[in-house]
Amino acid sequence: MVVGRTGRQSRTTAVEWEIGGLVPKVLVAGGGIAGIACASVLQAGGIAVRVRDRGRVIGGRMASRWVDGRIVDSGASYFTVTSPQFAEVVADWTTRGVARAWTRRMAVLRGSDGALVLGEPGPIRYTAPGGLRSLVADLASRTGVPVTQAAPIARITPGPRVDGERVDAAVLAMPDPQAVRHLDDALTAERAMVVDRPWLPALTLLAGWKHRCWAPFDGAFVHEDDTLTWIADDGRRRGDQAPVLVAHSTADYARPRLADPIAAGPGLLVAVRRLLAIDEPPQWFRVQRWSFARPEQCHDRSFFLSDNDIGLAGDGWGTQSKIENAWLSGTRLGHAIIDRLS
Repeated sequence: MVVGRTGRQSRTTAVEWEIGGLVPKVLVAGGGIAGIACASVLQAGGIAVRVRDRGRVIGGRMASRWVDGRIVDSGASYFTVTSPQFAEVVADWTTRGVARAWTRRMAVLRGSDGALVLGEPGPIRYTAPGGLRSLVADLASRTGVPVTQAAPIARITPGPRVDGERVDAAVLAMPDPQAVRHLDDALTAERAMVVDRPWLPALTLLAGWKHRCWAPFDGAFVHEDDTLTWIADDGRRRGDQAPVLVAHSTADYARPRLADPIAAGPGLLVAVRRLLAIDEPPQWFRVQRWSFARPEQCHDRSFFLSDNDIGLAGDGWGTQSKIENAWLSGTRLGHAIIDRLS
């Protein structure tokens, strides 16, 4: 049983969804933090909501992989907190040990000379002992949002209808280039928001060594390098001190290599070892492909809800592409849909 903003208790059931008419129905496409946040608000507001996600597990680009008996973050690297609303969520996560404060101080690596310079203290960067994906799973579990995995939608048409099924509202919580593929040509207002909005690709290298063989650092922004933009010490990030590094490529390095990301692994390894002066080869490595890693330019609003009751949300909506803004985007869209349907 959940308590909505009005204080009343409500329960969303499969019967309500199938029969219809008892409560409004909303279909959310995308199981990243924006989609789950939106669905959580709708669920608490007494809306019958379902999430359909194309992946085998939820999380979106807050992705984590099991490698060599350990979880490694293969997507987003960390998150920060500025808004009071998100701070409440993060306080709950940290109290329960689901999230942890990682560091205030990042380093800078210059590719031109390999210099590692410790930066000035900044905002706290948070991570998760179970991988950042675990935070999305925790949010869905605690709010009871129903999610169907490996179930991508095909088409949203006027009505709105999702793959022919009539709903009261539909949400696309995904990168713009993916969203536009699902929008019918007749949905001109919605398509205008996401068409011709380029996103930048990236390749992520995950690599593990026998022991630590690099100078101590938490994470480093890489400047003046053609291959890498960021390297994180995943053992320090996770808190278990495992000798594992995660490196993200530049968009220019990734773009011609997206068709065969594994083949790009040796080049990524060469760059990591060069920048950190690592003499030993790793025991293992993996490469994760991100065709749409981040937007080239974010939208100037936190979400979009059309007159056709079709919503758009995600980390590309807001002033900056980051986890907090993705959560805010989905949360605000959820409240806007409740206001609209009420």
